[in-house]
Amino acid sequence: MEILKRILQGGHIPPDKEGFAGIAKIIAKNAELEQDLNCNHHTDAEKRELLSEILQQEIDTTTSISLPFHTDFGPHIFLGKHDFINKNSMFVDLGGVYFGDNVLVGPNVTFASLNHTVDPKHRWEINAASVHIGDNVWIGANVTILPGVTIGKNAIVGAGAVVTKDVPKNTIVVGNPAHVLKKIEE
Repeated sequence: MEILKRILQGGHIPPDKEGFAGIAKIIAKNAELEQDLNCNHHTDAEKRELLSEILQQEIDTTTSISLPFHTDFGPHIFLGKHDFINKNSMFVDLGGVYFGDNVLVGPNVTFASLNHTVDPKHRWEINAASVHIGDNVWIGANVTILPGVTIGKNAIVGAGAVVTKDVPKNTIVVGNPAHVLKKIEE
């Protein structure tokens, strides 16, 4: 769908843009798959198959996602190798959420790649801005990562942080809004 390519490029997209009906169908189908995944017993192979169907891509066998898993879309989550996503993470991924390799994600983390404009006349417009997580990143429990953020290689995001701006590589950030606590020596 052309609209999906446009959304991944980022920026403002009006809600009446042609193609949103197709997105709604994907969302509805994946909501059913997600409910099945989270509410029924499955073997590891069946879980991986359901997750691959939701993401519309094969998940590397070295990557692990703990249930429950939540997404508002699904196909715009791009995982790396040796990634671990802990329980109850939420992906608002229509704008794109990209993972490097060897990423650790604590429980209850929110990845948000969409926002809305401040102007009330245009509030229904989607503002898409992808989230990028670098290699060897560790994200603590209950972190919120906002649209357009890049977390640099080897960074650590402390539990409960709200990440509103890019995180430099080799740093530890904490707080709301997240700020650099210290650098990590390589």
